Amino acid sequence: MKRSRIVHVVIIICFLLFTMISRFYGYRVGVEAGRAFWSIFEEMFKVMPCAFILIGLFEVWVKRETVIRHMGENSGIRGYLWMLLLAGLSVGGLLVAFPIAQTLYRKGASLKTVFIYLGFVGVFRIPMTVFEISFLGLPFTLLRLAVALPLFLFVGTVMGAVLSKRDYTLNPEE
Repeated sequence: MKRSRIVHVVIIICFLLFTMISRFYGYRVGVEAGRAFWSIFEEMFKVMPCAFILIGLFEVWVKRETVIRHMGENSGIRGYLWMLLLAGLSVGGLLVAFPIAQTLYRKGASLKTVFIYLGFVGVFRIPMTVFEISFLGLPFTLLRLAVALPLFLFVGTVMGAVLSKRDYTLNPEE
């Protein structure tokens, strides 16, 4: 086993021991940390299997040429619109977005569209936006989107251009 995996296993075991000992002795911080961990774990367990099934179907059903045409280096504004649509319809937040981004990249999406997708997922999921409108109002949400979407578009484009010049590639094996 690699050294980094051993370290991860040791950290997990230490955390589990900490939460169990905290529960036994009534240490409130440890008990709350355990509850928060379990809550997040339950959410992941509900969302991730469905997400991985959909990602697997995407891998099988969508041709590489289609992804390259719509989200590749020469996709232009069409690639940005696809990323906005895909991000808007995403569920599960960044937890699901990272595996989707890796799949898009392996299928031929450019680095800039992958970065733009990850940024858009953080700010423009439709369920999150509707929730935000109900609590903070439409003017605030529109202002936030008017600032955030162009910002992530700019940052993703610059990051993609800089890393492409350096011949950077994501390593799917790691």
